[in-house]
Amino acid sequence: MATKELATTTWLENMAFETEINGHKFIIDAKTEVGGENRGPQPKPLMLAALGGCTAMDVVSMLKKMRVEFSNLAVKVEGELTDEHPKHFSKMHVIYEFTGKDLPMDKLQKAVDLSEERYCGVSVVYKKALEITSEIKIIEP
Repeated sequence: MATKELATTTWLENMAFETEINGHKFIIDAKTEVGGENRGPQPKPLMLAALGGCTAMDVVSMLKKMRVEFSNLAVKVEGELTDEHPKHFSKMHVIYEFTGKDLPMDKLQKAVDLSEERYCGVSVVYKKALEITSEIKIIEP
């Protein structure tokens, strides 16, 4: 039987909504110029966060198994929106920024490739609708 997830989004006021996922609550709101109060993120950027979080968790898990030690990983996801309504992402670009000394690029690339091609469920779904590209940057402390 398939596993099911549930997100419940409840209207608070104006353009603000409270969303609850697995006991975690956060507010989604609109920009002030469209009637919101900017009390929380807007829905579309949460898609970027979903991709960033999914692939980051995969990469960290795999690099731990490979015994690659790094001091930090920041995953930045840039999204390109269409100009026409309904506005949606036509492209996303993922930037993996690893911080550490003498990091093995081959292992970093392998972990990223495995996440993007095999393990990240968010990436798999998004790739059916838009182009996803990525790059790896190493920051030496």
